[in-house]
Amino acid sequence: MGEKKDRRVTLQDVARDAGVSRATASLVVRGSSSITEQTKQKVLASMNKLGYVYDRVAASFRSRRSSTVGIIITDIENPFFPELLANMQDRLDELGYTMLLGMTFESADKQERVLETMLEHHVCGIIMAPVASTSSDMFARLNQLSVPCILIGREITGASADYIGTDFRSGTRMAVRHLADQGHRRIAFLGGTPHTSAYEERLAGYLDGLKEAGIPLSEQQIVPGPPTREIGSHLAHTLLRENNLPTAALCHNDIVALGVIAGMRDNRLSAGKDLALVGFDNIKEASTSNPGLTTVSVDSGQWGIAAATLLHQRIAGEHRDDTIVHKALALEHGQEQGATRIIFPPKLIIRDSSTHFAGKL
Repeated sequence: MGEKKDRRVTLQDVARDAGVSRATASLVVRGSSSITEQTKQKVLASMNKLGYVYDRVAASFRSRRSSTVGIIITDIENPFFPELLANMQDRLDELGYTMLLGMTFESADKQERVLETMLEHHVCGIIMAPVASTSSDMFARLNQLSVPCILIGREITGASADYIGTDFRSGTRMAVRHLADQGHRRIAFLGGTPHTSAYEERLAGYLDGLKEAGIPLSEQQIVPGPPTREIGSHLAHTLLRENNLPTAALCHNDIVALGVIAGMRDNRLSAGKDLALVGFDNIKEASTSNPGLTTVSVDSGQWGIAAATLLHQRIAGEHRDDTIVHKALALEHGQEQGATRIIFPPKLIIRDSSTHFAGKL
C-alpha cells in the first residue's frame, strides 16, 4: 500500500495556525496596507512554517482579476529600460503587484501577441512603450475590458490612455542651444524613428534651437534611423565616407550617440575633439563612456515610479494623486476624458563629448 500524498497547505490552514481569520490572512498575501505589522509578521511566520505557497493563478480565476501587471517594452537591450523597470518593479512590489514582462522589438504583430497573452492571464493593468504603428483601436478595446493602460515615452493619437514622459521638445532645443553657444553652425540630428511622438517632438525642438540661434536648416543634416548603437556607428562611417561630417551632432538617444563614438574611433577620430556630440536619456553608460557623453537627462527612474503609482490608482478606481508627480507637470487631455499626461522636465548634463572640440568652426 503506497504512502498517502501530502495534502496541499491552504490559506485556511495558515489562518488557523496564526490565530487569525481567513480574510485577514488573505489580506496579508495580497499586500494590503490595512493589516498591522504585528499581524502581518504572524501570518508570514505561519506561511513559512507550514510551507504555504500563494497560488496567484487560482486566485485570478476565482476573482476574474489578478494582481499581475503587464509591462510591454520595445527592446530590453536598450539600457534606457532597465533603470525604468527596476524602479517600476520596486514600486509595484510595494503596492502588492507582480510584473509580467513582454517585448515587441518594434513589431506591431509581436505587440498584439504579447498583449493577447497578458489578457489571457487576466492582468489587471498594462504599462506600455508602444511600437510606432500602434493603432488607437487597441486602447478602445482595453477600455471595454476595463483594463487601464499607461503609455510611457510615446503617445498614440486618439488613444484614451494616460501618458508619462518628458518634454522632448524642450530637451533637444536646449541641447542645440548648448552647441550653438559654442560656435557650432553645422549641427546634425542623427537617429530616431519617424512618425512617433518621441521623434517628432525631438525634431521640433531641434528646429526650434536652430531658429533661435539663427542657423539655417539643412535637410541633409537630419538623418533618421532605428535608435540603436549599430545605426549610430553606421551613420558615423557614412558621414565620414561622404566627407559630410558636421562639427556637432545631437542624437535621438544615448545609444545612437555611443554608436557614433564607436564609429568615430574606428576611423581614428575622437568624439569630442573631432565632433561635438550630445545624446538623450542619460543612461548610466553615458557617464562612463570615453569621452563622457553630454546628454539630456529624462529621469527614467521617476517615470517607472509614476507609472506604477498611477496605474495602481486607476485599478483601484481612485482619482490621480498629484503627489506622484513630484516635480513633473500634469496636464489633462482636452480630447481624452479623464486621461492624464505627466511630463517630467529634462535637464542638460554637460560632459566632455561636447566641450573639447578642436576643429575649425
